[in-house]
Amino acid sequence: MISRILEDLDNALTKDPAARNRLEVLLAYPGVHAVWGHRVANFLWRHNLKLVARIFSNWIRTATGIEIHPAATIGRRFFIDHGMGVVIGATSIIGDDVMMYHDVTLGARTYVLGKRHPTIENNVVIGAGARVIGDITIGHDARINANVVITKDIPAQSTLESSEFFVI
Repeated sequence: MISRILEDLDNALTKDPAARNRLEVLLAYPGVHAVWGHRVANFLWRHNLKLVARIFSNWIRTATGIEIHPAATIGRRFFIDHGMGVVIGATSIIGDDVMMYHDVTLGARTYVLGKRHPTIENNVVIGAGARVIGDITIGHDARINANVVITKDIPAQSTLESSEFFVI
């Protein structure tokens, strides 16, 4: 567990040039706190303590401004920079080494049971204000710029800069 915490702290230092040291990240980075809180809530969720998981995740949302459903699946070295307003839905799957900026939504398009939220593969960067909606896949090493709405799959190693691409 300590090694994963150190990995998260070092990841923040790597991905945020404003981060000065591990102590600062440990004490003052709500994106890191939200991910740690999600790990606890997800553990509770997977051990059938779903109400406790939801209550805990709501407490984390209140403390950080970042809402991650306890059922969401999140890989290693996930970093949320300036995280206020981030929403990650229940059936979202996020791979390793993903970076997300503030006000991003990984949301659903339908009310049916089953997979409704996006799958974000490894090494993806999602810019501020982006909306990634529905059971779609963002391929590995893709770059999503700010304030785009995505409702269709994005191929690996793509850069989505405007509405020229796979949007509504």
